[in-house]
Amino acid sequence: MFDALYLEKEAPDGQTATIRSLPESALPEDEVIVRVHWSGLNYKDALAITGRGPVVKTWPMVPGIDFAGVVERSSSPDFHFGQKVMLTGWGVGEKHWGGLAQKACVPGAWLQPLPQDLTCQQAMALGTAGFTAMLCVQALVREGVGPNNGPVLVTGATGGVGSIALMLLAGMGYEVVAVTGRLEEQPYLQQLGASEVLARSHFEMPSRPLEKARWAGAVDVVGGQVLASVCASMKPQGVVAACGLAGGMNFPATVAPFILRGVTLVGIDSVLCPRTVRQEAWNRLAVRVDKTLLASMTRVIPLSEAIAASEDLLNGRITGRLVVEIP
Repeated sequence: MFDALYLEKEAPDGQTATIRSLPESALPEDEVIVRVHWSGLNYKDALAITGRGPVVKTWPMVPGIDFAGVVERSSSPDFHFGQKVMLTGWGVGEKHWGGLAQKACVPGAWLQPLPQDLTCQQAMALGTAGFTAMLCVQALVREGVGPNNGPVLVTGATGGVGSIALMLLAGMGYEVVAVTGRLEEQPYLQQLGASEVLARSHFEMPSRPLEKARWAGAVDVVGGQVLASVCASMKPQGVVAACGLAGGMNFPATVAPFILRGVTLVGIDSVLCPRTVRQEAWNRLAVRVDKTLLASMTRVIPLSEAIAASEDLLNGRITGRLVVEIP
């Protein structure tokens, strides 16, 4: 038997979320069974647990889009008993039972060895948020945005992706400007390396096709009008890495930034990212992340608190990262 956060569908549109003890035979049939020790609580997890977003595709579901632990059983040639492993993405917690449970069973192709310089807890303090943030940073670097090109903007900066992107960019020598709807968190953002903190309201009003050119690069986790306003205020040849939709899926912009300033909009997909790209991003994360700062922006909760914490996360009451300890 193992404990799991268990989601069930209720007719016609409702759902229930409970902590339940399940037999191992309830697990999906796959190559590797992992004894999960740590998971993360991400924005997508919170949407799934509360039912406030159409995240779950099959029912019943164990949510949790990432986890880290130790291999208990494996028919995959790539993994062996006792090996420390981790997983982010691949549709777990959406189409396949995920990591908010004591056990998970997944294909070997979805797993990766735990990076040498990270503990399981640190890997989940980074989790999908940190992995996504690193993909955004790599996109800016790949497209030619360097520390000398000008300031870089990070929206949703008090959230998981935003906080880690801010920390990484500041550590690499960039001048980073943070955007948030929670100006009371300015000391936290400055601790992570923000040179300036702007109110999200500056970006929420409809923008002109082109605004004053200010940013050499940007990491946007909000989408919607905020993303449109960010694009309109990019410098010539500026690059925006877009990875979220907390502010909506609409994109009320014009082509002006792209054809008059040569702005590049790069979409970031952390779910189905190829294995080789994942490993490179995680290797870079393990080296570049400031583990002291990471610990300071991380709150550990037990599995029993994940349901209540999901409401707090969606209602903007969480700063930084939530990590779920699974004994």
